[in-house]
Amino acid sequence: MSDKVLVERHGAVQVITINRPEVKNAIDRDVATRVAAAVDELDASEELRVGVLTGAGGTFSAGMDMKAWLRGESPRIEGRGLCGIAKTPPRKPLVAAVEGWALAGGFELLLACDLVVAARTARFGVPEVKRSLVAAGGGALLLSRRVPYAVALELLLTGEPFGAERAAGVGLVNRLTDEGGALDGALRLAEAIAANGPLAVAATKRIVRAGADWAWEEGWSEQEKITDPVFASDDAKEGATAFAQKRAPVWRGR
Repeated sequence: MSDKVLVERHGAVQVITINRPEVKNAIDRDVATRVAAAVDELDASEELRVGVLTGAGGTFSAGMDMKAWLRGESPRIEGRGLCGIAKTPPRKPLVAAVEGWALAGGFELLLACDLVVAARTARFGVPEVKRSLVAAGGGALLLSRRVPYAVALELLLTGEPFGAERAAGVGLVNRLTDEGGALDGALRLAEAIAANGPLAVAATKRIVRAGADWAWEEGWSEQEKITDPVFASDDAKEGATAFAQKRAPVWRGR
């Protein structure tokens, strides 16, 4: 991996760190390619169950590297969107750990994650309209799925920044920590998820993400296609057996 993106393993949790603190973790083509490769590794690994995405040096990400963009680089991966996760998120859960700014493309990168842990001093913003641009990396499309419609429009149409307390109040941030504690908080959340049956976790994420696009009757039939293999799995039998025997389950992912 390039030193612009650091990838570590903490047990069953993969930590992906954008490591360009000198430019507030701005996203260039190399960063995008490396993040995409890391989440591909997350999904392919039998040992890894949850990912955490963060930034080095007290900033999540200030967004697209404008100098790189002027050179003709794009942080969008063909067919996959920003950093390879905006349009095609990983099958396994991804948690954002936010310190400092998550701005513009950095905020859209956060929206590609499933859960968010942020320091109380973190700041967020989608300021594209201030430059006569559109938050086309996922901001305009996805924000109203995460917060109330009127709140999403206010944030997108004014371009004004907002703090972590408000982000938590409207449901965008799951957990708040003291400054400097976002990564530890995200790891605790990720480890709680990783302790559960991996097939059930992946299936649940898939249903939640897709369910908003299903009609009522369609939803029940589509859900069955996803859940039936989980109920028939060895892990489901192990979960019931471990409960009866009052012991911790041993998941095999099959």
